[in-house]
Amino acid sequence: MADTVLVAPLLFLSQMLEHFQTDQAAWISSSTVLAGALWAPLLGRSADLRGKRRMLVITLLIGCTGSIIAVVAPNMLIFTLGRLAQGAVIASVFLSATIIRELCEPRIAMPAVGIVTTGTAVLNLGAAFLYENLVAEFGFRIIFVTAAALGATAAVAVRVVIPESTTTTPGRLDVGGALLLGAGLVTVLGYISLGPEIGWFGVIPFALLGTGVTTLAYWVRHSRRATDPVIDISNLGRPLLLTLLVIVLATGATQSMDQLLSLIAQVSHEQRLGYGLDAQGMLGLLFGIPAVGVVVGGVLSGWLATRIGPAATLAAATTVGTAGAAGMLTGASWLPAAIACSFLLQCTMGALLTTGFNLAGSLVPADRQAAVSSMVSVVGAFGSVVMTFVGAAVLSSTQTIIDGTAVNSATGVYSYITIATATLATATVLAVGLTRRRPSRFTAPPTDSRAHEIGQPH
Repeated sequence: MADTVLVAPLLFLSQMLEHFQTDQAAWISSSTVLAGALWAPLLGRSADLRGKRRMLVITLLIGCTGSIIAVVAPNMLIFTLGRLAQGAVIASVFLSATIIRELCEPRIAMPAVGIVTTGTAVLNLGAAFLYENLVAEFGFRIIFVTAAALGATAAVAVRVVIPESTTTTPGRLDVGGALLLGAGLVTVLGYISLGPEIGWFGVIPFALLGTGVTTLAYWVRHSRRATDPVIDISNLGRPLLLTLLVIVLATGATQSMDQLLSLIAQVSHEQRLGYGLDAQGMLGLLFGIPAVGVVVGGVLSGWLATRIGPAATLAAATTVGTAGAAGMLTGASWLPAAIACSFLLQCTMGALLTTGFNLAGSLVPADRQAAVSSMVSVVGAFGSVVMTFVGAAVLSSTQTIIDGTAVNSATGVYSYITIATATLATATVLAVGLTRRRPSRFTAPPTDSRAHEIGQPH
Protein backbone atom coordinates (compact mmCIF):
# COMPACT_ATOMS: atom_id res chain seq x y z
CA MET A 1 0.00 0.00 0.00
CA ALA A 2 2.72 2.50 0.97
CA ASP A 3 4.68 1.82 -2.22
CA THR A 4 1.54 2.26 -4.34
CA VAL A 5 1.07 5.68 -2.78
CA LEU A 6 4.70 6.82 -2.81
CA VAL A 7 6.41 5.20 -5.78
CA ALA A 8 3.82 4.39 -8.46
CA PRO A 9 2.65 8.00 -9.09
CA LEU A 10 6.25 9.13 -9.70
CA LEU A 11 6.51 6.74 -12.64
CA PHE A 12 3.93 8.84 -14.48
CA LEU A 13 4.84 12.29 -13.22
CA SER A 14 4.96 13.83 -16.69
CA GLN A 15 1.36 12.79 -17.43
CA MET A 16 0.15 14.41 -14.21
CA LEU A 17 2.02 17.64 -14.89
CA GLU A 18 0.57 17.78 -18.39
CA HIS A 19 -2.96 17.09 -17.17
CA PHE A 20 -2.90 19.82 -14.53
CA GLN A 21 -0.91 22.14 -16.81
CA THR A 22 1.76 22.85 -14.22
CA ASP A 23 5.51 22.49 -13.85
CA GLN A 24 5.42 22.13 -10.05
CA ALA A 25 6.71 18.55 -10.00
CA ALA A 26 8.04 18.94 -6.47
CA TRP A 27 4.54 19.29 -5.02
CA ILE A 28 3.51 15.97 -6.51
CA SER A 29 6.71 14.11 -5.69
CA SER A 30 7.37 15.55 -2.23
CA SER A 31 3.96 16.36 -0.74
CA THR A 32 3.20 12.82 0.38
CA VAL A 33 6.57 12.32 2.08
CA LEU A 34 6.31 15.69 3.80
CA ALA A 35 2.79 14.90 4.96
CA GLY A 36 4.07 11.57 6.27
CA ALA A 37 6.42 13.48 8.57
CA LEU A 38 3.40 15.37 9.90
CA TRP A 39 1.22 12.30 10.34
CA ALA A 40 3.83 9.97 11.85
CA PRO A 41 4.22 11.37 15.42
CA LEU A 42 0.51 11.97 15.78
CA LEU A 43 -0.50 8.48 14.61
CA GLY A 44 2.37 6.80 16.45
CA ARG A 45 1.48 8.25 19.83
CA SER A 46 -2.24 7.69 19.18
CA ALA A 47 -1.49 4.00 18.58
CA ASP A 48 0.21 3.70 21.98
CA LEU A 49 -2.76 5.40 23.67
CA ARG A 50 -5.75 4.05 21.74
CA GLY A 51 -4.57 0.74 20.27
CA LYS A 52 -2.34 -0.15 17.35
CA ARG A 53 -4.91 -2.04 15.29
CA ARG A 54 -7.44 0.78 15.59
CA MET A 55 -4.92 3.36 14.42
CA LEU A 56 -3.71 1.14 11.58
CA VAL A 57 -7.29 0.87 10.30
CA ILE A 58 -7.76 4.64 10.62
CA THR A 59 -4.44 5.22 8.83
CA LEU A 60 -5.47 3.03 5.91
CA LEU A 61 -8.87 4.73 5.66
CA ILE A 62 -7.27 8.19 5.66
CA GLY A 63 -4.97 7.06 2.86
CA CYS A 64 -7.95 5.59 1.00
CA THR A 65 -9.79 8.90 1.33
CA GLY A 66 -6.75 10.76 0.00
CA SER A 67 -6.64 8.43 -3.01
CA ILE A 68 -10.31 9.08 -3.77
CA ILE A 69 -9.68 12.83 -3.58
CA ALA A 70 -6.80 12.43 -6.04
CA VAL A 71 -9.06 10.49 -8.42
CA VAL A 72 -11.77 13.16 -8.57
CA ALA A 73 -9.52 16.23 -8.15
CA PRO A 74 -10.44 18.89 -10.75
CA ASN A 75 -7.30 20.96 -10.21
CA MET A 76 -3.79 20.85 -8.79
CA LEU A 77 -4.78 22.26 -5.38
CA ILE A 78 -7.34 19.55 -4.66
CA PHE A 79 -5.00 16.91 -6.05
CA THR A 80 -2.24 18.05 -3.68
CA LEU A 81 -4.65 17.89 -0.74
CA GLY A 82 -5.36 14.30 -1.69
CA ARG A 83 -1.64 13.53 -1.80
CA LEU A 84 -1.24 15.10 1.65
CA ALA A 85 -3.94 12.80 3.02
CA GLN A 86 -2.23 9.84 1.35
CA GLY A 87 0.86 10.64 3.42
CA ALA A 88 -0.83 8.99 6.40
CA VAL A 89 -0.21 5.62 4.74
CA ILE A 90 3.49 5.95 5.58
CA ALA A 91 2.47 5.28 9.17
CA SER A 92 1.08 1.88 8.14
CA VAL A 93 4.65 0.59 7.77
CA PHE A 94 5.79 1.28 11.31
CA LEU A 95 2.39 0.43 12.81
CA SER A 96 2.52 -2.97 11.09
CA ALA A 97 6.02 -3.51 12.48
CA THR A 98 4.93 -2.69 16.03
CA ILE A 99 1.90 -5.00 15.79
CA ILE A 100 4.12 -7.86 14.65
CA ARG A 101 6.55 -7.24 17.53
CA GLU A 102 3.63 -7.31 19.96
CA LEU A 103 1.94 -10.44 18.59
CA CYS A 104 5.02 -12.61 18.00
CA GLU A 105 7.96 -13.71 20.08
CA PRO A 106 11.27 -12.13 19.01
CA ARG A 107 12.64 -15.08 17.01
CA ILE A 108 9.58 -14.86 14.76
CA ALA A 109 8.91 -11.12 14.98
CA MET A 110 12.30 -9.89 13.75
CA PRO A 111 12.28 -11.81 10.43
CA ALA A 112 8.56 -11.06 10.01
CA VAL A 113 9.23 -7.33 10.34
CA GLY A 114 11.75 -7.72 7.54
CA ILE A 115 9.21 -9.39 5.28
CA VAL A 116 6.51 -6.80 5.97
CA THR A 117 8.70 -3.71 5.58
CA THR A 118 10.60 -4.81 2.46
CA GLY A 119 8.64 -7.63 0.80
CA THR A 120 6.69 -5.29 -1.48
CA ALA A 121 9.88 -4.51 -3.41
CA VAL A 122 9.42 -7.81 -5.27
CA LEU A 123 5.83 -6.92 -6.14
CA ASN A 124 6.96 -3.52 -7.41
CA LEU A 125 8.98 -5.17 -10.17
CA GLY A 126 5.82 -6.51 -11.80
CA ALA A 127 3.62 -3.60 -10.72
CA ALA A 128 5.63 -1.13 -12.81
CA PHE A 129 4.84 -3.05 -16.00
CA LEU A 130 1.21 -3.51 -14.96
CA TYR A 131 0.72 0.18 -14.24
CA GLU A 132 2.33 1.12 -17.54
CA ASN A 133 -0.36 -0.80 -19.42
CA LEU A 134 -3.19 0.41 -17.17
CA VAL A 135 -2.17 4.06 -17.42
CA ALA A 136 -1.91 3.78 -21.21
CA GLU A 137 -5.47 2.45 -21.28
CA PHE A 138 -7.23 4.44 -18.53
CA GLY A 139 -4.98 7.40 -17.65
CA PHE A 140 -2.90 8.13 -14.56
CA ARG A 141 -5.94 8.25 -12.23
CA ILE A 142 -6.10 4.45 -12.34
CA ILE A 143 -3.10 4.45 -9.96
CA PHE A 144 -5.16 6.21 -7.31
CA VAL A 145 -8.20 4.02 -7.96
CA THR A 146 -5.96 1.04 -7.26
CA ALA A 147 -4.55 2.68 -4.12
CA ALA A 148 -8.07 3.41 -2.82
CA ALA A 149 -9.16 -0.19 -3.43
CA LEU A 150 -6.06 -1.57 -1.74
CA GLY A 151 -6.51 0.76 1.23
CA ALA A 152 -10.14 -0.19 1.76
CA THR A 153 -9.40 -3.91 1.39
CA ALA A 154 -6.46 -3.72 3.78
CA ALA A 155 -8.49 -1.81 6.37
CA VAL A 156 -11.22 -4.47 6.36
CA ALA A 157 -8.66 -7.29 6.53
CA VAL A 158 -6.83 -5.69 9.47
CA ARG A 159 -10.10 -5.13 11.34
CA VAL A 160 -11.24 -8.72 10.82
CA VAL A 161 -8.00 -10.67 11.22
CA ILE A 162 -5.73 -8.80 13.65
CA PRO A 163 -6.62 -8.67 17.37
CA GLU A 164 -6.57 -5.33 19.14
CA SER A 165 -3.51 -4.44 21.16
CA THR A 166 -3.58 -5.46 24.80
CA THR A 167 -0.84 -2.96 25.65
CA THR A 168 -1.89 0.67 25.76
CA THR A 169 -0.67 3.71 27.64
CA PRO A 170 -2.97 5.64 29.95
CA GLY A 171 -2.97 9.35 29.29
CA ARG A 172 -4.12 11.99 26.85
CA LEU A 173 -2.90 12.72 23.37
CA ASP A 174 -0.68 15.79 23.16
CA VAL A 175 -2.23 17.03 19.91
CA GLY A 176 -0.54 20.40 20.19
CA GLY A 177 2.89 18.84 20.59
CA ALA A 178 2.29 16.43 17.70
CA LEU A 179 1.21 19.27 15.41
CA LEU A 180 4.20 21.41 16.43
CA LEU A 181 6.62 18.56 15.74
CA GLY A 182 4.98 17.62 12.46
CA ALA A 183 4.71 21.21 11.25
CA GLY A 184 8.33 21.92 12.14
CA LEU A 185 9.56 18.84 10.31
CA VAL A 186 7.38 19.53 7.27
CA THR A 187 8.57 23.11 6.86
CA VAL A 188 12.26 22.27 7.31
CA LEU A 189 12.01 19.31 4.95
CA GLY A 190 9.93 21.44 2.60
CA TYR A 191 12.70 24.03 2.43
CA ILE A 192 15.25 21.34 1.60
CA SER A 193 13.20 19.33 -0.89
CA LEU A 194 11.50 22.26 -2.64
CA GLY A 195 14.62 24.42 -2.80
CA PRO A 196 15.43 23.49 -6.40
CA GLU A 197 11.93 24.63 -7.42
CA ILE A 198 11.44 27.79 -5.33
CA GLY A 199 15.08 28.78 -4.72
CA TRP A 200 17.18 28.77 -1.57
CA PHE A 201 17.79 32.40 -0.69
CA GLY A 202 14.58 34.29 -1.41
CA VAL A 203 12.17 35.74 1.12
CA ILE A 204 9.78 32.79 0.89
CA PRO A 205 12.47 30.07 1.29
CA PHE A 206 14.02 31.83 4.29
CA ALA A 207 10.59 32.36 5.82
CA LEU A 208 9.88 28.64 5.37
CA LEU A 209 13.17 27.63 6.99
CA GLY A 210 12.85 30.14 9.81
CA THR A 211 9.31 29.04 10.55
CA GLY A 212 10.39 25.40 10.69
CA VAL A 213 13.36 25.99 12.98
CA THR A 214 11.32 28.22 15.29
CA THR A 215 8.49 25.69 15.43
CA LEU A 216 10.86 22.83 16.30
CA ALA A 217 12.51 24.96 19.00
CA TYR A 218 9.10 25.73 20.47
CA TRP A 219 8.21 22.04 20.31
CA VAL A 220 11.31 21.16 22.35
CA ARG A 221 10.30 23.75 24.96
CA HIS A 222 6.72 22.46 24.94
CA SER A 223 7.79 18.82 25.31
CA ARG A 224 9.95 19.56 28.33
CA ARG A 225 6.99 21.14 30.09
CA ALA A 226 4.18 18.82 28.98
CA THR A 227 3.09 16.09 31.41
CA ASP A 228 2.46 13.58 28.62
CA PRO A 229 4.39 14.71 25.50
CA VAL A 230 4.01 12.97 22.15
CA ILE A 231 7.75 12.17 22.36
CA ASP A 232 9.40 12.32 25.77
CA ILE A 233 12.74 13.75 24.67
CA SER A 234 14.05 13.86 28.24
CA ASN A 235 13.70 10.08 28.51
CA LEU A 236 14.97 8.90 25.13
CA GLY A 237 18.28 7.66 26.45
CA ARG A 238 21.67 7.71 24.79
CA PRO A 239 21.37 4.29 23.08
CA LEU A 240 18.13 5.27 21.33
CA LEU A 241 19.52 8.65 20.30
CA LEU A 242 22.61 6.94 18.91
CA THR A 243 20.44 4.45 17.04
CA LEU A 244 18.42 7.26 15.46
CA LEU A 245 21.62 9.04 14.45
CA VAL A 246 22.88 5.90 12.72
CA ILE A 247 19.54 5.60 10.87
CA VAL A 248 19.70 9.24 9.75
CA LEU A 249 23.23 8.95 8.39
CA ALA A 250 23.00 5.47 6.86
CA THR A 251 19.54 5.83 5.31
CA GLY A 252 20.35 9.26 3.90
CA ALA A 253 23.65 8.17 2.33
CA THR A 254 22.20 4.93 0.93
CA GLN A 255 19.15 6.50 -0.67
CA SER A 256 21.14 9.41 -2.07
CA MET A 257 23.08 6.90 -4.18
CA ASP A 258 19.85 6.08 -6.04
CA GLN A 259 19.81 9.65 -7.34
CA LEU A 260 23.41 9.40 -8.54
CA LEU A 261 22.83 6.07 -10.23
CA SER A 262 19.90 7.44 -12.22
CA LEU A 263 22.02 10.40 -13.35
CA ILE A 264 24.98 8.38 -14.63
CA ALA A 265 23.09 5.36 -15.97
CA GLN A 266 22.71 6.56 -19.55
CA VAL A 267 25.88 8.65 -19.83
CA SER A 268 27.85 7.23 -22.74
CA HIS A 269 31.53 6.33 -22.57
CA GLU A 270 31.93 8.23 -25.83
CA GLN A 271 31.34 11.49 -23.97
CA ARG A 272 34.67 10.92 -22.17
CA LEU A 273 33.51 12.47 -18.93
CA GLY A 274 35.39 10.03 -16.73
CA TYR A 275 32.20 8.27 -15.66
CA GLY A 276 29.09 6.79 -17.24
CA LEU A 277 27.49 3.36 -17.49
CA ASP A 278 26.16 3.52 -21.06
CA ALA A 279 23.25 1.36 -19.89
CA GLN A 280 20.80 2.03 -22.73
CA GLY A 281 18.74 -1.10 -23.20
CA MET A 282 19.93 -2.52 -19.85
CA LEU A 283 18.09 -0.26 -17.42
CA GLY A 284 15.89 -3.15 -16.32
CA LEU A 285 18.99 -5.10 -15.38
CA LEU A 286 20.58 -2.11 -13.66
CA PHE A 287 17.56 -1.19 -11.55
CA GLY A 288 15.62 -4.47 -11.44
CA ILE A 289 18.18 -6.89 -9.97
CA PRO A 290 19.29 -4.54 -7.16
CA ALA A 291 15.64 -3.99 -6.17
CA VAL A 292 15.56 -7.60 -5.01
CA GLY A 293 18.33 -6.65 -2.59
CA VAL A 294 15.84 -4.69 -0.48
CA VAL A 295 13.95 -7.89 0.27
CA VAL A 296 17.13 -9.93 0.75
CA GLY A 297 18.52 -7.35 3.17
CA GLY A 298 15.27 -7.01 5.09
CA VAL A 299 14.59 -10.71 5.58
CA LEU A 300 18.22 -11.64 6.19
CA SER A 301 18.71 -8.88 8.77
CA GLY A 302 15.57 -9.97 10.61
CA TRP A 303 16.87 -13.53 10.79
CA LEU A 304 20.36 -12.39 11.75
CA ALA A 305 19.03 -10.19 14.57
CA THR A 306 17.69 -13.28 16.31
CA ARG A 307 21.21 -14.77 16.26
CA ILE A 308 23.54 -11.89 17.05
CA GLY A 309 21.16 -9.15 18.20
CA PRO A 310 19.78 -6.10 16.37
CA ALA A 311 22.70 -3.84 17.36
CA ALA A 312 25.31 -6.10 15.75
CA THR A 313 23.01 -6.55 12.74
CA LEU A 314 22.81 -2.78 12.30
CA ALA A 315 26.61 -2.57 12.34
CA ALA A 316 26.81 -5.33 9.73
CA ALA A 317 24.28 -3.52 7.53
CA THR A 318 26.15 -0.23 7.57
CA THR A 319 29.41 -2.08 6.86
CA VAL A 320 27.87 -3.64 3.75
CA GLY A 321 26.57 -0.22 2.72
CA THR A 322 30.00 1.33 3.14
CA ALA A 323 31.50 -1.34 0.89
CA GLY A 324 28.77 -0.81 -1.70
CA ALA A 325 29.23 2.96 -1.74
CA ALA A 326 33.03 2.70 -1.93
CA GLY A 327 32.71 0.20 -4.76
CA MET A 328 30.88 2.82 -6.81
CA LEU A 329 34.22 4.59 -7.25
CA THR A 330 34.79 1.80 -9.77
CA GLY A 331 31.11 1.22 -10.57
CA ALA A 332 30.60 4.79 -11.78
CA SER A 333 32.24 3.81 -15.06
CA TRP A 334 31.77 0.02 -15.20
CA LEU A 335 28.26 -1.43 -15.46
CA PRO A 336 28.87 -4.88 -13.85
CA ALA A 337 30.43 -3.23 -10.78
CA ALA A 338 27.57 -0.71 -10.63
CA ILE A 339 25.00 -3.53 -10.58
CA ALA A 340 26.89 -5.36 -7.83
CA CYS A 341 27.36 -2.23 -5.72
CA SER A 342 23.75 -1.17 -6.21
CA PHE A 343 22.67 -4.60 -5.02
CA LEU A 344 24.75 -4.17 -1.84
CA LEU A 345 23.30 -0.72 -1.24
CA GLN A 346 19.75 -2.00 -1.67
CA CYS A 347 20.49 -4.86 0.74
CA THR A 348 21.65 -2.20 3.18
CA MET A 349 18.44 -0.22 2.66
CA GLY A 350 16.31 -3.26 3.40
CA ALA A 351 18.38 -4.09 6.48
CA LEU A 352 18.14 -0.52 7.76
CA LEU A 353 14.34 -0.53 7.42
CA THR A 354 14.04 -3.77 9.35
CA THR A 355 16.78 -3.33 11.92
CA GLY A 356 15.82 0.26 12.66
CA PHE A 357 12.40 -0.88 13.87
CA ASN A 358 13.76 -3.96 15.64
CA LEU A 359 16.54 -2.14 17.46
CA ALA A 360 14.56 0.95 18.44
CA GLY A 361 11.70 -1.26 19.59
CA SER A 362 14.03 -3.23 21.84
CA LEU A 363 15.05 -0.05 23.67
CA VAL A 364 11.64 0.98 24.98
CA PRO A 365 8.74 -0.66 26.84
CA ALA A 366 5.79 -2.06 24.93
CA ASP A 367 3.60 0.98 25.59
CA ARG A 368 6.00 3.27 23.67
CA GLN A 369 6.67 1.06 20.66
CA ALA A 370 4.57 2.92 18.11
CA ALA A 371 5.80 6.39 19.07
CA VAL A 372 9.44 5.33 18.85
CA SER A 373 8.84 3.50 15.56
CA SER A 374 7.35 6.69 14.15
CA MET A 375 10.60 8.43 15.05
CA VAL A 376 12.55 5.86 13.02
CA SER A 377 10.37 6.64 9.99
CA VAL A 378 10.72 10.40 10.42
CA VAL A 379 14.50 10.48 10.88
CA GLY A 380 14.95 8.12 7.93
CA ALA A 381 12.95 10.46 5.70
CA PHE A 382 14.87 13.45 7.05
CA GLY A 383 18.23 11.83 6.32
CA SER A 384 17.16 10.91 2.79
CA VAL A 385 16.03 14.44 1.94
CA VAL A 386 19.13 16.08 3.42
CA MET A 387 21.69 13.75 1.84
CA THR A 388 19.98 13.88 -1.55
CA PHE A 389 20.12 17.66 -1.37
CA VAL A 390 23.80 17.58 -0.39
CA GLY A 391 24.59 15.31 -3.32
CA ALA A 392 22.68 17.50 -5.77
CA ALA A 393 24.47 20.59 -4.45
CA VAL A 394 27.87 18.93 -4.94
CA LEU A 395 27.02 18.02 -8.53
CA SER A 396 25.64 21.44 -9.42
CA SER A 397 28.64 23.26 -7.94
CA THR A 398 31.16 21.20 -9.91
CA GLN A 399 29.49 21.13 -13.32
CA THR A 400 31.58 21.63 -16.42
CA ILE A 401 30.68 23.07 -19.82
CA ILE A 402 31.02 20.81 -22.86
CA ASP A 403 29.88 22.03 -26.27
CA GLY A 404 27.96 24.83 -24.61
CA THR A 405 26.04 22.50 -22.30
CA ALA A 406 26.50 22.17 -18.54
CA VAL A 407 27.10 18.54 -17.50
CA ASN A 408 28.10 16.86 -14.27
CA SER A 409 31.86 16.59 -13.94
CA ALA A 410 33.86 13.56 -12.84
CA THR A 411 34.99 15.60 -9.84
CA GLY A 412 31.40 16.10 -8.78
CA VAL A 413 30.41 12.46 -9.30
CA TYR A 414 33.34 11.02 -7.37
CA SER A 415 33.01 13.66 -4.63
CA TYR A 416 29.37 12.62 -4.31
CA ILE A 417 30.41 8.97 -3.89
CA THR A 418 33.12 9.88 -1.40
CA ILE A 419 30.69 11.86 0.77
CA ALA A 420 28.20 8.98 0.81
CA THR A 421 30.97 6.50 1.65
CA ALA A 422 32.29 8.67 4.48
CA THR A 423 28.78 9.13 5.88
CA LEU A 424 28.15 5.36 5.87
CA ALA A 425 31.58 4.76 7.45
CA THR A 426 30.68 7.20 10.22
CA ALA A 427 27.39 5.39 10.76
CA THR A 428 29.30 2.11 10.96
CA VAL A 429 31.61 3.44 13.66
CA LEU A 430 28.60 4.61 15.68
CA ALA A 431 26.80 1.30 15.17
CA VAL A 432 29.84 -0.66 16.31
CA GLY A 433 29.88 1.55 19.39
CA LEU A 434 26.34 0.36 20.15
CA THR A 435 27.48 -3.26 20.19
CA ARG A 436 30.44 -2.49 22.48
CA ARG A 437 28.44 -0.98 25.28
CA ARG A 438 27.88 -2.93 28.47
CA PRO A 439 24.58 -4.85 28.29
CA SER A 440 23.30 -3.26 31.48
CA ARG A 441 23.21 0.08 29.74
CA PHE A 442 21.10 -1.15 26.85
CA THR A 443 17.83 -1.36 28.64
CA ALA A 444 14.55 0.37 28.32
CA PRO A 445 13.76 3.09 30.84
CA PRO A 446 13.46 1.69 34.38
CA THR A 447 9.72 2.35 34.46
CA ASP A 448 9.19 -0.97 32.64
CA SER A 449 10.30 -4.17 34.33
CA ARG A 450 10.45 -6.00 30.99
CA ALA A 451 13.33 -3.97 29.61
CA HIS A 452 15.48 -5.82 27.10
CA GLU A 453 19.14 -5.75 26.37
CA ILE A 454 19.82 -4.57 22.84
CA GLY A 455 23.25 -6.00 22.48
CA GLN A 456 21.79 -9.52 22.47
CA PRO A 457 18.67 -11.06 20.91
CA HIS A 458 15.66 -11.20 23.16
